[in-house]
Amino acid sequence: MSTSGLEPSQGNILVVDDRPDNVRLLSFMLVQQGYRVRKALDGQMAITACQTNPPHLILLDINMPDMDGYEVCQRLKANETTRDIPVIFLSILDDVLDKVKAFKVGGSDYITKPFQFEEVVARVENQLKIQSLKLQLKQQNQLLEQQNALLVQEVEKRRYAEMALQKANHRLQYLVVMDSLTEVANRRHFDECLQKEWHRCARSQIFLALILCDIDYFKCYNDTYGHLAGDACLKQVAAAISRAAKRPGDTIARYGGEEFAAILPNTNFQGALQVAQRIKHEVHQLQIPHTASAVTDLITLSMGIASTVPDYRTSPDLLIAQADKALYEAKQGGRDRYCGTDVRAQVSEMGFTPHTP
Repeated sequence: MSTSGLEPSQGNILVVDDRPDNVRLLSFMLVQQGYRVRKALDGQMAITACQTNPPHLILLDINMPDMDGYEVCQRLKANETTRDIPVIFLSILDDVLDKVKAFKVGGSDYITKPFQFEEVVARVENQLKIQSLKLQLKQQNQLLEQQNALLVQEVEKRRYAEMALQKANHRLQYLVVMDSLTEVANRRHFDECLQKEWHRCARSQIFLALILCDIDYFKCYNDTYGHLAGDACLKQVAAAISRAAKRPGDTIARYGGEEFAAILPNTNFQGALQVAQRIKHEVHQLQIPHTASAVTDLITLSMGIASTVPDYRTSPDLLIAQADKALYEAKQGGRDRYCGTDVRAQVSEMGFTPHTP
């Protein structure tokens, strides 16, 4: 005879009874069925045996001196090591209250003495089957917990990998659109952004302004102070222009070697003039020495401003050409100034006097 998940040789049963004859009889019956049987003649001996080597099942007499079966069962159920061991009570007590008490203290089954051999074997096997199924369930739960833990780890690994990938993608996108030295948009992004804003402003029929900025006598600056100082100067000027054009929709880009551009959506000519004034102020605040300049002893900018309401029939090249022409005029006019144009008028700065082409 075998049990589900437990072979007979694996069925370790503890028989607890203060009557040696009862212990011998039960032990003989169970050994004949292939079970391994241990014996205890009192409650304390039973508790010690269970804690030392927990059996698969306990057959426990109720009426014992010093410690009855109810107390033995309560102590076993209170101990983490022994609380899951099923207990079958054996007793001459046949009253319903006795049986109810047996189940309340944690008993799994109840056999009334004198017992029948077949009944004992059937109930033992039933409890061992239940215990085996519980053990299997526990093992499966542990396996599921382990698998779940591994799954959680895998999910975390993938999450971190995705975060790293996103970070790498963001970095790659940043490198694609940004100038590595000045950390403003590069020329490629400038072209894409201007094209997009041109179509958006044409669709909404709103102004679009462009400011082209050129550092005055920058080649002389590099020749005088060296290329490392020149790189530092470019970074500071780019940051100053970014501070001046501070709206979220504005785009600052490195247009060329020492040239920068500011794309200003929804900005008319007067608004672009105000931005140019702020740029001039921010650059002046840098106080970068430039003894080789023919204008002053500090770094300065020449700026060309253009503003228009885009039209689908034209292209952004029109705005660039207008701003470039104004920049040329600013240089021809003495540098450290801005000139500009819109569809109605052209103005220049240095006393903010109107400029006629």
